[in-house]
Amino acid sequence: MAAEIITKEDLDQFERRLIARLESLLGSGNKEQPKWLKSYQVKNLLKISPNTLQKLRLDGTLPCTKIGGILYYNYADILKVMEGGAKKKSNEFEG
Repeated sequence: MAAEIITKEDLDQFERRLIARLESLLGSGNKEQPKWLKSYQVKNLLKISPNTLQKLRLDGTLPCTKIGGILYYNYADILKVMEGGAKKKSNEFEG
């Protein structure tokens, strides 16, 4: 059995091909976050219970918009909450 010598350039080329292949299989990972999220998405993102989400909504920490019986949360507002951001009272929805 003949020995093969692997160079650093060979490894670099293999790495680039492997990364390209993984990105094509998994997606680029640069998926754009939607601007509006539903309640279940917010609960999963923040890892909180439905009651905690309701509390954040009612005390104005996390404003939402209700359209046709579905609550939508702005992704930018969620980021502010995650960063410990500003608390603003929204009168768009009560309950």
